[in-house]
Amino acid sequence: MASPLTHAVVAVTIVAVHDLQPSAARTWLVAIACAIAPDFDALGFWLGVPYESFWGHRGFTHSMVFAVLLSWICANWISHSSAVSRGRLWSVYFMAVLSHGVLDAMTDGGLGVAFFSPLDQTRYFFPFRPIHVSSMSLTDVLGPHGLRVLANECLWVWMPCGLIVAIFWFWKGRRTPISSTG
Repeated sequence: MASPLTHAVVAVTIVAVHDLQPSAARTWLVAIACAIAPDFDALGFWLGVPYESFWGHRGFTHSMVFAVLLSWICANWISHSSAVSRGRLWSVYFMAVLSHGVLDAMTDGGLGVAFFSPLDQTRYFFPFRPIHVSSMSLTDVLGPHGLRVLANECLWVWMPCGLIVAIFWFWKGRRTPISSTG
């Protein structure tokens, strides 16, 4: 898996490119939670759930169906207290949840991602897998292995995300409003 911090970076990028203001803190926090949520299936390791099972790590919670459901629940919940439309919130949250599986399918470890669960339990990886898999062990995450993983994620995820946001903000700043004077 990619680290939770890197999943959060991608969620922040998605929200920023959707031009949702940082003052809408709850919207941003829910997007981050959506991007991290699929990894709650990792609790199965400690509960005896087999990795390759429906509820195993990178199973159903990493699927497109799960992304649709979780983003729909979150968009409905947040839209009652937000000026942002339900559809726009749904698209942000959907991309945040889906980004989790996309990143995990780009890692160099694990069994792959069940994108099409519950219809198909096949696990998939992308042909391009530059991201080092993060450990589930807190000791490893905070040790030399974790630092190597984080440096790798900075190169393959954080820097591209920063570039995307910078380009978006540059492009947005270059647009000039059309004047209605005449």
